Amino acid sequence: MSHRLTSVSTPPAVQIDGLVKSYRGVTAVAGLSLRAGPGQVTAILGPNGAGKTTTIETCEGYRRPDGGSVRVLGLNPVTDARALRPRVGVMLQSGGVPTTVRAAEYLRVMARFYRDPLDPAMLLERLGLTAAGRTPYKQLSGGQQQRLALAAAIVGRPELVFLDEPTAGLDPQSRARMWREVRRLRDEGMTIFLTTHYLDEADALCDRISIIDAGLIVAEGTPSDLKREISGDVIIVDLAAPDTAGAPEPEVMIEGSKILAEQPYVHSCETIGNTLRLYVDSAATAIPQVMRALSSKGIEPGAIESRRPSLDDVFLAKTGRTLAD
Repeated sequence: MSHRLTSVSTPPAVQIDGLVKSYRGVTAVAGLSLRAGPGQVTAILGPNGAGKTTTIETCEGYRRPDGGSVRVLGLNPVTDARALRPRVGVMLQSGGVPTTVRAAEYLRVMARFYRDPLDPAMLLERLGLTAAGRTPYKQLSGGQQQRLALAAAIVGRPELVFLDEPTAGLDPQSRARMWREVRRLRDEGMTIFLTTHYLDEADALCDRISIIDAGLIVAEGTPSDLKREISGDVIIVDLAAPDTAGAPEPEVMIEGSKILAEQPYVHSCETIGNTLRLYVDSAATAIPQVMRALSSKGIEPGAIESRRPSLDDVFLAKTGRTLAD
């Protein structure tokens, strides 16, 4: 994917400085700062409960910050809501659509709120919803509901659109369709600010990513820059014996992890489910040594594979856990 570069002199579409937000004494966002450039896809990536939705809802003007400042298209999303609303589209996680309204009817109603909306019929066709135009919202599939929510968010030709977990719960085909539309919107010049907990989604779609954990940014940059922070190769070792089914015995996991963590060519060793994840300089050099080290303890792995570092490795390195934990 080609990444759009924003000049340092270009004002950000979203600017967050030291955002703090708490609920009944529990801090959801703890001094978060980030920028989202115009004409780019920017993501907040993190696990459920990390503060992603709170951050995006504050940018949308639904929540007031307890501390820090938020500017969207140069405006305060709370005090300047009237001026900002026509310039911004919002796609909520829940969709926010009345369950009995028909898809085409709902989009026509939404279009009436804007001075120069997109043609609803064209938008339904573009998003593959024409055949479902007379179907009540509650009878649409999950993918259709998400696409209708996206259509409602962009029908007013916004400069900036917020997408909160746009593919949560969707099947692979529906996710792929949503990805294609996000790319098309970006290519048409729209600024997109989204939250997700899918690493592959952030990697595939985004020009810039902020990884958030416990209400703070722990890493940010382009997907390529973030992955370059983890040097060398990653080796995944499945310690389940090839002639058995199910997970390896706990003693095997402990012994395998111990012996491999002691090897001088292994920078770090993490236990992930039934596998060990090793960080090494060169997989080609390390894999034969891994096999010999395990064999010396009578351990025959079920499989060994290698790959380049991923965003999951970045998250693990920055937080000490995987995104699924």
